Amino acid sequence: MKKIAFFAVALFLASAAIAQQNPVKWSYEAKKVADGTYDLVFTANISDGWYVYSQYLESDEGPIRTSFTFEENAAVKMEGKNTEDGQKTEGYDDLFGMNIIKFKGQPSFTQRVKISAPTTLKGSVEFMTCDHERCLPPSDVPFRFDLK
Repeated sequence: MKKIAFFAVALFLASAAIAQQNPVKWSYEAKKVADGTYDLVFTANISDGWYVYSQYLESDEGPIRTSFTFEENAAVKMEGKNTEDGQKTEGYDDLFGMNIIKFKGQPSFTQRVKISAPTTLKGSVEFMTCDHERCLPPSDVPFRFDLK
């Protein structure tokens, strides 16, 4: 009975340690490129050995792709697709058994927007992070841009 209690406590502590682990920290900024036009730049600061996944995976059968959700805002128009830049690895991944695109280090994701009036744009980024052995549950991180 004592062994079962010991293993239950050990399992709980291991789960809590993994849950508290946060190997990805996000930052974001709006860069004005012209009157009423901004590049919204999201940067993932990823701990060594961890990865986040591209927005543009070949299938939904593997990792959760990185995605950006913007709240409806009549003053904001998205211009083109969100772009990706950084230390990219493409190819077959043994963890998922499929071809994937993943990033390490400090990848950036950029969405160009045009505004018709000063506004605040809110939303969230959803992502999943994995190392070579395990994945953490997907996370949502809120963001807010004050565009003048």
